[in-house]
Amino acid sequence: MTIADVKKSTEQKMQKSLETLKSNLSKVRTGRAHAGILDHVQVDYYGNPTHITQVANVTLLDARTIGVQPWEKKMIAVIEKAIRESDLGLNPSTQGDMIRIPTPALTEERRKEMVKLVKSEGEDAKIAVRNIRREANESLKKLLKDKAVSEDDERRAQEDVQKLTDKSVSEVDKLTADKEKEVMTV
Repeated sequence: MTIADVKKSTEQKMQKSLETLKSNLSKVRTGRAHAGILDHVQVDYYGNPTHITQVANVTLLDARTIGVQPWEKKMIAVIEKAIRESDLGLNPSTQGDMIRIPTPALTEERRKEMVKLVKSEGEDAKIAVRNIRREANESLKKLLKDKAVSEDDERRAQEDVQKLTDKSVSEVDKLTADKEKEVMTV
C-alpha cells in the first residue's frame, strides 16, 4: 500500500459517509410531502419484506399529498397497513385503487424534535469521518514504521488527510444547517 492508496481510499470512504448522511437527511420529514419519505417502508409481498416502491407507483399529488398506486389490487390493504404502522406518523386513506397520504403540518415541538434528529445525524457523520481519518493516520504510521515512506512524506500525507477531514466536516455542517433551515421553515 502506498500513500496515494491511503489518500484515495480515505477520500472514497469520506465521500460515502457524506452520501449516507444525505440519504439519512432525506428521510427526515419536513412540512412538505416528498415521495422519498416512503423509501424505507416495507410491505409483506408473498412472504417477503419488499419496499413499497417495488410494488407500487409512488407520486406526489400536490404539495402535501403523496399518492401510492399499487400494481396489484390485493396489495392496497397491505400497503395502507404498512404505512400506518411505520414510524412516520402518517394516516393513509384509500380511494378506489389509489392510496392518498396527506402529510400533516409539523407542530413547533415536532420541528424541534426533527432538528435534534438532524443534529444527531450530522454528529454521527462527523464521528464516521474522524474514524476514517484515524484509520488513515494509522495506515500512514504503519508505512513509516515499515520504512516504506520517509517521515516528511508521512507528515505531508497526514496533513492532506487532515485537509480532507476538514473539508468533509464542513460539508457535514453545511448539509445539517441546510436541513435544519428546511425543517424550521413553516
